[in-house]
Amino acid sequence: MTNTETNATVVTNAAGRKRSWTIADPTKSGFFWLSAFFFVYCARPEDWIPGLRYIPVAKITALLALWSLIKNLGRTKRSFKDVPLEGRLLLAIIVLLFMSGFLSPVWKGGAVSQTVDFAKVFVVWVLTFLLITTFDRLRKIIFTQAASVVVIAAISVIKGHNQPRLKGVIGGIYSNPNDLAFAIVLTLPFVVAFLISTDAVLKKVAWMCGILVMLTALFLTASRAGFIDLVISGVVMLWHFGIRGKRYMLIAGTMLTSIVIMAAAGHKLYDRFAALSGESTTEQSAYGSYESRKLLMERATIAIVHYPILGIGANNFTNYSGIWHEVHMTYLQICVEGGIPVFILYIMFFARGFRNLRLLRKMPSLDQHTVLFVGALHSSLVGFAVGAVFAPEAYQFFPYFAIAFTSTLLQTVKERDQEFEQPPNNECSKRERSWRIPGDYRTGSAVIAHR
Repeated sequence: MTNTETNATVVTNAAGRKRSWTIADPTKSGFFWLSAFFFVYCARPEDWIPGLRYIPVAKITALLALWSLIKNLGRTKRSFKDVPLEGRLLLAIIVLLFMSGFLSPVWKGGAVSQTVDFAKVFVVWVLTFLLITTFDRLRKIIFTQAASVVVIAAISVIKGHNQPRLKGVIGGIYSNPNDLAFAIVLTLPFVVAFLISTDAVLKKVAWMCGILVMLTALFLTASRAGFIDLVISGVVMLWHFGIRGKRYMLIAGTMLTSIVIMAAAGHKLYDRFAALSGESTTEQSAYGSYESRKLLMERATIAIVHYPILGIGANNFTNYSGIWHEVHMTYLQICVEGGIPVFILYIMFFARGFRNLRLLRKMPSLDQHTVLFVGALHSSLVGFAVGAVFAPEAYQFFPYFAIAFTSTLLQTVKERDQEFEQPPNNECSKRERSWRIPGDYRTGSAVIAHR
Protein backbone atom coordinates (compact mmCIF):
# COMPACT_ATOMS: atom_id res chain seq x y z
CA MET A 1 0.00 0.00 0.00
CA THR A 2 1.39 3.42 -0.91
CA ASN A 3 2.05 6.14 1.65
CA THR A 4 -0.43 8.53 0.09
CA GLU A 5 -4.00 9.49 0.82
CA THR A 6 -5.48 8.25 -2.40
CA ASN A 7 -8.16 5.63 -2.72
CA ALA A 8 -6.60 2.26 -1.91
CA THR A 9 -7.54 -1.26 -2.88
CA VAL A 10 -7.17 -4.00 -0.27
CA VAL A 11 -7.03 -7.56 -1.56
CA THR A 12 -8.01 -10.37 0.80
CA ASN A 13 -8.13 -14.12 0.45
CA ALA A 14 -11.25 -15.54 2.04
CA ALA A 15 -12.29 -19.17 1.59
CA GLY A 16 -9.78 -19.59 -1.21
CA ARG A 17 -11.16 -16.68 -3.21
CA LYS A 18 -9.64 -13.25 -3.71
CA ARG A 19 -11.85 -10.29 -2.95
CA SER A 20 -10.95 -6.63 -3.44
CA TRP A 21 -12.26 -3.79 -1.34
CA THR A 22 -11.91 -0.11 -2.19
CA ILE A 23 -11.25 2.26 0.68
CA ALA A 24 -12.69 5.56 -0.51
CA ASP A 25 -11.90 8.81 1.24
CA PRO A 26 -14.99 11.06 1.03
CA THR A 27 -12.98 14.12 2.08
CA LYS A 28 -10.38 13.88 -0.67
CA SER A 29 -11.94 16.46 -3.00
CA GLY A 30 -12.71 18.81 -0.12
CA PHE A 31 -9.11 18.66 1.05
CA PHE A 32 -7.91 19.38 -2.48
CA TRP A 33 -9.97 22.57 -2.67
CA LEU A 34 -9.00 23.57 0.86
CA SER A 35 -5.35 23.24 -0.16
CA ALA A 36 -6.11 25.34 -3.23
CA PHE A 37 -7.59 28.07 -1.02
CA PHE A 38 -4.50 28.10 1.21
CA PHE A 39 -2.31 28.47 -1.87
CA VAL A 40 -4.45 31.29 -3.26
CA TYR A 41 -4.56 33.17 0.04
CA CYS A 42 -0.89 32.72 0.97
CA ALA A 43 0.76 32.94 -2.47
CA ARG A 44 -1.56 35.51 -4.11
CA PRO A 45 -1.01 34.10 -7.63
CA GLU A 46 -3.27 36.82 -9.05
CA ASP A 47 -0.42 39.28 -8.40
CA TRP A 48 2.13 37.44 -10.53
CA ILE A 49 0.15 35.25 -12.94
CA PRO A 50 -1.24 37.38 -15.82
CA GLY A 51 -5.03 37.49 -16.11
CA LEU A 52 -5.74 35.70 -12.85
CA ARG A 53 -6.62 38.90 -10.98
CA TYR A 54 -9.94 39.06 -12.83
CA ILE A 55 -11.06 35.73 -11.36
CA PRO A 56 -12.22 35.52 -7.69
CA VAL A 57 -10.11 32.42 -7.11
CA ALA A 58 -10.19 32.69 -3.29
CA LYS A 59 -14.00 32.65 -3.20
CA ILE A 60 -14.19 29.87 -5.78
CA THR A 61 -11.78 27.54 -3.96
CA ALA A 62 -13.42 28.18 -0.56
CA LEU A 63 -16.91 27.50 -1.94
CA LEU A 64 -15.80 24.32 -3.72
CA ALA A 65 -14.17 23.02 -0.54
CA LEU A 66 -17.36 23.77 1.40
CA TRP A 67 -19.52 22.10 -1.25
CA SER A 68 -17.35 18.98 -1.22
CA LEU A 69 -17.74 18.74 2.53
CA ILE A 70 -21.52 19.29 2.44
CA LYS A 71 -21.89 16.49 -0.13
CA ASN A 72 -20.22 14.06 2.25
CA LEU A 73 -21.81 15.07 5.56
CA GLY A 74 -22.29 12.02 7.72
CA ARG A 75 -19.50 10.13 5.96
CA THR A 76 -16.58 12.07 7.43
CA LYS A 77 -14.66 11.13 10.54
CA ARG A 78 -15.51 14.38 12.32
CA SER A 79 -18.72 16.37 12.40
CA PHE A 80 -19.67 19.92 13.35
CA LYS A 81 -20.41 18.83 16.91
CA ASP A 82 -16.71 17.94 17.24
CA VAL A 83 -15.60 21.53 16.55
CA PRO A 84 -13.74 22.61 19.73
CA LEU A 85 -14.41 25.65 21.89
CA GLU A 86 -11.99 27.86 19.98
CA GLY A 87 -14.04 27.39 16.81
CA ARG A 88 -17.18 28.48 18.63
CA LEU A 89 -15.34 31.47 20.08
CA LEU A 90 -14.35 32.53 16.57
CA LEU A 91 -17.98 32.27 15.44
CA ALA A 92 -19.07 34.40 18.41
CA ILE A 93 -16.48 37.04 17.49
CA ILE A 94 -17.82 37.22 13.94
CA VAL A 95 -21.46 37.43 15.11
CA LEU A 96 -20.60 40.32 17.45
CA LEU A 97 -18.66 42.06 14.68
CA PHE A 98 -21.75 41.86 12.47
CA MET A 99 -23.84 43.43 15.27
CA SER A 100 -21.17 46.09 15.70
CA GLY A 101 -21.25 46.80 11.96
CA PHE A 102 -25.02 47.14 11.73
CA LEU A 103 -25.05 49.50 14.75
CA SER A 104 -21.83 51.34 13.92
CA PRO A 105 -21.81 55.06 14.77
CA VAL A 106 -19.18 55.68 12.06
CA TRP A 107 -19.83 53.73 8.82
CA LYS A 108 -22.24 50.80 8.81
CA GLY A 109 -21.66 49.70 5.22
CA GLY A 110 -17.90 49.63 5.51
CA ALA A 111 -17.97 47.71 8.80
CA VAL A 112 -20.41 45.08 7.52
CA SER A 113 -18.43 44.66 4.29
CA GLN A 114 -15.19 44.14 6.23
CA THR A 115 -16.90 41.60 8.52
CA VAL A 116 -18.29 39.67 5.55
CA ASP A 117 -14.78 39.43 4.13
CA PHE A 118 -13.36 38.42 7.51
CA ALA A 119 -16.09 35.79 8.06
CA LYS A 120 -14.44 33.62 5.39
CA VAL A 121 -11.84 32.70 7.99
CA PHE A 122 -14.48 30.82 9.99
CA VAL A 123 -15.44 28.72 6.96
CA VAL A 124 -11.78 27.90 6.32
CA TRP A 125 -11.16 27.29 10.02
CA VAL A 126 -13.98 24.74 10.31
CA LEU A 127 -13.02 23.06 7.04
CA THR A 128 -9.44 22.76 8.28
CA PHE A 129 -10.59 21.03 11.44
CA LEU A 130 -13.04 18.69 9.70
CA LEU A 131 -10.96 17.76 6.66
CA ILE A 132 -7.46 17.49 8.15
CA THR A 133 -7.76 14.27 10.11
CA THR A 134 -4.19 13.00 9.66
CA PHE A 135 -0.75 14.38 10.40
CA ASP A 136 0.19 13.82 6.76
CA ARG A 137 -2.56 16.21 5.64
CA LEU A 138 -1.57 18.76 8.25
CA ARG A 139 2.00 18.71 6.93
CA LYS A 140 0.70 19.28 3.41
CA ILE A 141 -1.34 22.32 4.42
CA ILE A 142 1.51 23.80 6.45
CA PHE A 143 3.83 23.08 3.52
CA THR A 144 1.48 25.04 1.25
CA GLN A 145 1.62 28.06 3.56
CA ALA A 146 5.38 27.85 4.06
CA ALA A 147 6.25 27.41 0.39
CA SER A 148 3.83 30.18 -0.60
CA VAL A 149 5.39 32.73 1.73
CA VAL A 150 8.85 31.76 0.46
CA VAL A 151 7.63 32.46 -3.08
CA ILE A 152 6.14 35.80 -2.00
CA ALA A 153 9.40 36.78 -0.29
CA ALA A 154 11.39 35.89 -3.42
CA ILE A 155 9.06 37.84 -5.72
CA SER A 156 9.15 40.83 -3.36
CA VAL A 157 12.96 40.88 -3.33
CA ILE A 158 13.25 40.43 -7.11
CA LYS A 159 10.57 42.92 -8.14
CA GLY A 160 11.01 45.45 -5.34
CA HIS A 161 14.72 45.59 -4.54
CA ASN A 162 14.62 49.27 -5.59
CA GLN A 163 11.22 49.94 -3.98
CA PRO A 164 11.47 51.63 -0.54
CA ARG A 165 10.64 49.00 2.10
CA LEU A 166 9.08 46.73 -0.59
CA LYS A 167 5.90 48.73 -0.21
CA GLY A 168 3.16 47.72 -2.64
CA VAL A 169 5.30 45.22 -4.56
CA ILE A 170 2.72 42.52 -3.74
CA GLY A 171 -0.93 43.42 -3.18
CA GLY A 172 -3.49 42.41 -0.59
CA ILE A 173 -2.19 41.26 2.78
CA TYR A 174 1.42 41.85 1.66
CA SER A 175 1.07 45.41 0.35
CA ASN A 176 2.08 46.99 3.66
CA PRO A 177 5.74 46.36 4.66
CA ASN A 178 4.76 45.64 8.26
CA ASP A 179 2.16 43.07 7.15
CA LEU A 180 4.69 41.38 4.86
CA ALA A 181 7.22 41.20 7.70
CA PHE A 182 4.52 39.86 10.02
CA ALA A 183 3.61 37.04 7.61
CA ILE A 184 7.28 36.11 7.18
CA VAL A 185 7.90 35.88 10.92
CA LEU A 186 4.79 33.76 11.53
CA THR A 187 5.76 31.33 8.75
CA LEU A 188 9.53 31.11 9.33
CA PRO A 189 9.29 28.45 12.12
CA PHE A 190 7.45 26.13 9.71
CA VAL A 191 10.18 26.53 7.09
CA VAL A 192 12.84 25.67 9.68
CA ALA A 193 10.80 22.64 10.77
CA PHE A 194 10.69 21.36 7.18
CA LEU A 195 14.42 21.96 6.87
CA ILE A 196 15.10 19.83 9.95
CA SER A 197 12.60 17.08 9.15
CA THR A 198 13.83 16.26 5.63
CA ASP A 199 16.80 14.03 4.88
CA ALA A 200 17.00 14.83 1.17
CA VAL A 201 19.96 17.07 0.37
CA LEU A 202 18.19 18.99 -2.41
CA LYS A 203 15.20 19.69 -0.17
CA LYS A 204 17.48 20.91 2.61
CA VAL A 205 19.22 23.26 0.18
CA ALA A 206 15.84 24.53 -1.09
CA TRP A 207 14.57 25.25 2.43
CA MET A 208 17.87 26.92 3.39
CA CYS A 209 17.57 29.18 0.34
CA GLY A 210 13.98 29.90 1.36
CA ILE A 211 15.11 30.99 4.83
CA LEU A 212 17.75 33.29 3.32
CA VAL A 213 15.18 34.87 0.99
CA MET A 214 12.66 35.34 3.81
CA LEU A 215 15.20 37.01 6.09
CA THR A 216 16.39 39.24 3.26
CA ALA A 217 12.83 40.34 2.51
CA LEU A 218 12.18 40.94 6.21
CA PHE A 219 15.18 43.25 6.57
CA LEU A 220 14.33 45.06 3.33
CA THR A 221 10.90 45.92 4.76
CA ALA A 222 12.76 47.83 7.51
CA SER A 223 9.89 46.90 9.82
CA ARG A 224 10.84 47.62 13.42
CA ALA A 225 7.87 45.60 14.67
CA GLY A 226 8.83 42.74 12.36
CA PHE A 227 12.41 42.73 13.65
CA ILE A 228 11.34 42.69 17.31
CA ASP A 229 8.87 39.96 16.45
CA LEU A 230 11.63 37.98 14.69
CA VAL A 231 13.93 38.17 17.72
CA ILE A 232 11.27 36.95 20.17
CA SER A 233 9.89 34.25 17.89
CA GLY A 234 13.42 33.22 16.90
CA VAL A 235 14.48 32.75 20.52
CA VAL A 236 11.47 30.46 21.15
CA MET A 237 12.17 28.58 17.92
CA LEU A 238 15.84 28.02 18.79
CA TRP A 239 14.81 26.86 22.25
CA HIS A 240 12.58 24.16 20.74
CA PHE A 241 14.74 23.14 17.79
CA GLY A 242 18.24 23.96 19.04
CA ILE A 243 18.39 23.50 22.80
CA ARG A 244 15.60 20.98 23.48
CA GLY A 245 16.29 19.22 20.19
CA LYS A 246 20.05 19.31 20.83
CA ARG A 247 20.80 20.83 17.44
CA TYR A 248 23.45 23.27 18.57
CA MET A 249 24.82 23.84 15.08
CA LEU A 250 21.39 25.18 14.13
CA ILE A 251 21.75 27.92 16.76
CA ALA A 252 25.19 28.92 15.52
CA GLY A 253 24.14 28.81 11.87
CA THR A 254 20.99 30.86 12.49
CA MET A 255 22.83 33.58 14.39
CA LEU A 256 25.61 33.79 11.81
CA THR A 257 23.15 33.95 8.90
CA SER A 258 21.06 36.64 10.60
CA ILE A 259 24.12 38.79 11.30
CA VAL A 260 25.38 38.53 7.69
CA ILE A 261 21.97 39.35 6.16
CA MET A 262 21.40 42.21 8.59
CA ALA A 263 24.78 43.69 7.69
CA ALA A 264 24.00 43.42 3.99
CA ALA A 265 20.34 44.50 3.94
CA GLY A 266 19.58 46.00 7.33
CA HIS A 267 20.88 49.57 7.01
CA LYS A 268 17.40 50.98 6.48
CA LEU A 269 16.15 49.14 9.55
CA TYR A 270 19.03 50.55 11.61
CA ASP A 271 18.14 54.07 10.50
CA ARG A 272 14.52 53.59 11.53
CA PHE A 273 15.50 52.42 15.00
CA ALA A 274 17.91 55.32 15.33
CA ALA A 275 15.11 57.72 14.38
CA LEU A 276 13.12 56.80 17.50
CA SER A 277 15.32 59.23 19.44
CA GLY A 278 14.31 62.06 17.12
CA GLU A 279 17.96 62.85 16.42
CA SER A 280 18.42 60.92 13.18
CA THR A 281 19.13 63.00 10.08
CA THR A 282 18.50 60.12 7.70
CA GLU A 283 15.04 58.96 8.73
CA GLN A 284 12.98 61.79 10.22
CA SER A 285 9.76 60.17 8.98
CA ALA A 286 10.25 57.26 11.37
CA TYR A 287 10.16 59.54 14.38
CA GLY A 288 7.01 61.18 13.03
CA SER A 289 5.52 57.71 12.62
CA TYR A 290 6.34 56.95 16.24
CA GLU A 291 4.56 60.11 17.46
CA SER A 292 1.60 59.40 15.16
CA ARG A 293 1.19 55.92 16.60
CA LYS A 294 1.11 57.31 20.12
CA LEU A 295 -1.66 59.68 19.09
CA LEU A 296 -3.63 56.86 17.45
CA MET A 297 -3.44 54.73 20.59
CA GLU A 298 -4.73 57.62 22.67
CA ARG A 299 -7.67 58.13 20.31
CA ALA A 300 -8.40 54.40 20.31
CA THR A 301 -8.55 54.45 24.11
CA ILE A 302 -11.00 57.36 23.99
CA ALA A 303 -13.19 55.51 21.48
CA ILE A 304 -13.25 52.42 23.72
CA VAL A 305 -14.47 54.56 26.61
CA HIS A 306 -17.28 56.00 24.47
CA TYR A 307 -18.25 52.73 22.70
CA PRO A 308 -17.29 49.91 25.09
CA ILE A 309 -19.93 47.29 24.19
CA LEU A 310 -19.99 46.98 20.39
CA GLY A 311 -17.21 49.33 19.37
CA ILE A 312 -17.29 51.42 16.21
CA GLY A 313 -17.33 48.64 13.60
CA ALA A 314 -14.68 46.60 11.81
CA ASN A 315 -12.08 48.66 9.94
CA ASN A 316 -13.77 51.92 10.99
CA PHE A 317 -11.01 53.32 13.15
CA THR A 318 -9.25 54.77 10.10
CA ASN A 319 -12.29 57.04 9.64
CA TYR A 320 -12.72 57.72 13.35
CA SER A 321 -9.07 58.63 13.91
CA GLY A 322 -9.28 61.77 11.79
CA ILE A 323 -5.89 61.11 10.18
CA TRP A 324 -6.87 58.00 8.17
CA HIS A 325 -4.55 55.55 9.89
CA GLU A 326 -5.07 52.28 11.77
CA VAL A 327 -4.08 51.94 15.39
CA HIS A 328 -0.81 49.99 15.30
CA MET A 329 -1.74 47.49 17.98
CA THR A 330 -3.94 44.48 17.30
CA TYR A 331 -5.36 44.31 20.81
CA LEU A 332 -6.51 47.92 20.70
CA GLN A 333 -7.73 47.48 17.14
CA ILE A 334 -10.05 44.57 17.95
CA CYS A 335 -11.25 46.28 21.13
CA VAL A 336 -12.04 49.67 19.60
CA GLU A 337 -13.70 48.21 16.51
CA GLY A 338 -15.50 45.25 18.09
CA GLY A 339 -15.97 46.30 21.68
CA ILE A 340 -14.73 44.89 24.97
CA PRO A 341 -16.75 41.62 24.67
CA VAL A 342 -15.08 40.86 21.32
CA PHE A 343 -11.70 41.67 22.84
CA ILE A 344 -12.30 39.17 25.66
CA LEU A 345 -13.39 36.46 23.20
CA TYR A 346 -10.36 37.27 21.05
CA ILE A 347 -7.96 36.72 23.95
CA MET A 348 -9.78 33.51 24.93
CA PHE A 349 -9.54 32.25 21.34
CA PHE A 350 -5.77 32.60 21.15
CA ALA A 351 -5.31 31.35 24.70
CA ARG A 352 -6.93 28.11 23.54
CA GLY A 353 -4.17 27.72 20.96
CA PHE A 354 -1.49 27.88 23.66
CA ARG A 355 -3.54 25.45 25.76
CA ASN A 356 -3.68 22.97 22.86
CA LEU A 357 0.08 23.09 22.49
CA ARG A 358 0.57 22.64 26.22
CA LEU A 359 -1.60 19.51 26.15
CA LEU A 360 0.30 18.20 23.14
CA ARG A 361 3.68 18.66 24.83
CA LYS A 362 2.47 16.57 27.77
CA MET A 363 1.54 13.60 25.56
CA PRO A 364 4.19 10.87 25.71
CA SER A 365 3.17 9.29 22.39
CA LEU A 366 4.37 12.07 20.08
CA ASP A 367 6.80 11.08 17.36
CA GLN A 368 9.77 13.23 16.40
CA HIS A 369 8.08 14.97 13.46
CA THR A 370 5.02 15.88 15.52
CA VAL A 371 7.27 17.33 18.23
CA LEU A 372 8.97 19.47 15.58
CA PHE A 373 5.72 21.01 14.38
CA VAL A 374 4.43 21.52 17.92
CA GLY A 375 7.56 23.62 18.49
CA ALA A 376 7.03 25.45 15.20
CA LEU A 377 3.41 26.25 16.08
CA HIS A 378 4.43 27.48 19.52
CA SER A 379 7.10 29.74 18.01
CA SER A 380 4.60 31.10 15.47
CA LEU A 381 1.96 31.85 18.11
CA VAL A 382 4.48 33.57 20.37
CA GLY A 383 5.53 35.59 17.34
CA PHE A 384 1.92 36.62 16.82
CA ALA A 385 1.34 37.51 20.48
CA VAL A 386 4.39 39.79 20.41
CA GLY A 387 3.87 41.19 16.93
CA ALA A 388 0.25 42.04 17.74
CA VAL A 389 1.52 44.67 20.18
CA PHE A 390 3.13 46.61 17.32
CA ALA A 391 0.89 46.01 14.28
CA PRO A 392 -2.83 46.03 13.33
CA GLU A 393 -3.29 42.38 12.34
CA ALA A 394 -6.77 41.60 13.72
CA TYR A 395 -8.17 40.56 10.32
CA GLN A 396 -5.17 38.76 8.82
CA PHE A 397 -5.84 35.02 8.51
CA PHE A 398 -2.38 33.63 9.39
CA PRO A 399 -2.84 33.66 13.21
CA TYR A 400 -6.26 32.00 12.85
CA PHE A 401 -4.70 29.32 10.64
CA ALA A 402 -2.15 28.61 13.39
CA ILE A 403 -4.90 28.08 15.97
CA ALA A 404 -6.71 25.75 13.55
CA PHE A 405 -3.49 23.76 13.15
CA THR A 406 -3.15 23.33 16.93
CA SER A 407 -6.77 22.20 17.23
CA THR A 408 -6.64 19.64 14.44
CA LEU A 409 -3.25 18.32 15.56
CA LEU A 410 -4.49 17.80 19.13
CA GLN A 411 -7.64 16.07 17.89
CA THR A 412 -5.65 13.88 15.49
CA VAL A 413 -3.26 12.72 18.21
CA LYS A 414 -6.17 11.98 20.56
CA GLU A 415 -7.95 9.93 17.89
CA ARG A 416 -4.79 8.02 17.08
CA ASP A 417 -4.17 7.17 20.73
CA GLN A 418 -7.77 6.06 21.17
CA GLU A 419 -7.49 3.70 18.21
CA PHE A 420 -4.30 2.19 19.59
CA GLU A 421 -6.01 1.59 22.92
CA GLN A 422 -9.18 0.01 21.50
CA PRO A 423 -9.23 -3.77 20.87
CA PRO A 424 -9.52 -4.83 17.22
CA ASN A 425 -13.06 -5.03 15.93
CA ASN A 426 -13.80 -7.00 12.80
CA GLU A 427 -17.27 -5.57 12.44
CA CYS A 428 -17.90 -2.43 10.45
CA SER A 429 -21.00 -0.38 9.76
CA LYS A 430 -22.78 -0.56 6.46
CA ARG A 431 -21.60 2.90 5.47
CA GLU A 432 -18.22 3.55 7.08
CA ARG A 433 -15.49 2.38 9.41
CA SER A 434 -12.27 3.78 10.86
CA TRP A 435 -9.08 2.52 9.32
CA ARG A 436 -5.39 2.63 10.06
CA ILE A 437 -2.45 1.61 7.91
CA PRO A 438 0.03 -0.50 9.95
CA GLY A 439 3.25 1.35 10.71
CA ASP A 440 1.70 4.72 9.89
CA TYR A 441 0.06 7.30 12.15
CA ARG A 442 -2.51 8.30 9.56
CA THR A 443 -6.09 7.59 10.50
CA GLY A 444 -9.33 8.57 8.90
CA SER A 445 -12.80 7.58 7.83
CA ALA A 446 -13.03 4.96 5.16
CA VAL A 447 -16.04 3.90 3.18
CA ILE A 448 -15.86 0.23 2.33
CA ALA A 449 -17.44 -0.54 -1.00
CA HIS A 450 -17.43 -4.07 -2.36
CA ARG A 451 -15.99 -4.21 -5.84
